[in-house]
Amino acid sequence: MGSFDFILAVLALIIVAGAMVYTYKIGRQADTQASSQDSSVSEKVQDHYVMKNPVFVALLIATILILLYIAYAALTSSW
Repeated sequence: MGSFDFILAVLALIIVAGAMVYTYKIGRQADTQASSQDSSVSEKVQDHYVMKNPVFVALLIATILILLYIAYAALTSSW
């Protein structure tokens, strides 16, 4: 794995981590706002609001795939 690949992989991980933190903050901010126009949210979603959010699931999958790629590239290349 060349230094350019490693830098791109780390950059991708930083972007995914930043997106996850930003999405979490926006989600928590939306929880605190009260609105009479929204419908009620089911109990299962209220209990597991992170895992029921498709954005968090996509970011989690992206993080896992990036880490797997980094591990694969590091193990198969000769330094």
